[in-house]
Amino acid sequence: MAGKIKVYGKAQNRTALGIAHAYVVMFPHATLDDLRKAFPNSICPDKGVAENFLPADEAVKFNDKMSLYFAKPDEVIELQDGSKVALAQVWSKASFDRMVEQGKLYDIEVAEFEKTMKGEKGGYRLEYLNGYVPPVPVVAKKGVPAWLWALIAVLVIGILAAIFWPRNKEVIEHEVIVEKEVIVRDTVYVQQIEDIERTFNAAQFEQGKADLNDDAKLALHDLAKVMKQNPELRLRIEGHTSAEGDATVNQHLSEARAQAAVDFLVNKEGIDASRLEAVGKGSSELKDPENPTSDVNRRTEFEILN
Repeated sequence: MAGKIKVYGKAQNRTALGIAHAYVVMFPHATLDDLRKAFPNSICPDKGVAENFLPADEAVKFNDKMSLYFAKPDEVIELQDGSKVALAQVWSKASFDRMVEQGKLYDIEVAEFEKTMKGEKGGYRLEYLNGYVPPVPVVAKKGVPAWLWALIAVLVIGILAAIFWPRNKEVIEHEVIVEKEVIVRDTVYVQQIEDIERTFNAAQFEQGKADLNDDAKLALHDLAKVMKQNPELRLRIEGHTSAEGDATVNQHLSEARAQAAVDFLVNKEGIDASRLEAVGKGSSELKDPENPTSDVNRRTEFEILN
């Protein structure tokens, strides 16, 4: 079938958010349960989250421990019933590819996502294809305020104008989500490094090993670009394990994983070794002390030194 909506995104996880938004545009009466059925948890089994979608208020509380959901006001998906839904924001390459394939089932196409530039946050936009016009939700007349009917009328007029106004393209542009530009330079690379850290941790080391997989190397490549753009930036890379197993073995493993990341940045990406430190913490600084063997404790942290 011909595609109905195309998603253009900057950054892998923001493109996944655009796919979910496109589904809600096509099915305006969709509920949280509908979203979970359309994009089941098997698509993104990355560790750290129990559900791909959470009610926004639950996601905000969840993020108090570790930021793993798109829960900011300009990121949540608002449903027809007024509820707001947050999508998981840590997406590995394999999970993202499954999300793209799932979107195709609903005639949602995805353009190759763009890399974000310095000073940018990821965003996305949707385009209607082949003359597609999304359905207008049917709202019961009883108790509907006048302003809502006025808003619906404006939307209908806008859609009709978009259809009949002369255009060179067959594509009807829907909306562009414009992210706020970050002005303070420090804030720029802090946010970039936090995003890269989440991506790196989603890549996961094999149990008991310190070898970098392809997804981890891609994350470190992005980190190297940030460091080259900010030559005064210095980082400490800290390896952490859970409390499972022998403490001495865990200590050595955490050191080896941190050093593997530093070696890649120095030997493969050309970052000066004086700008990097590798530290292993073993299981001495658990992120979730109440659950010492939890996967959330197995992580690598990028700490800015300057």
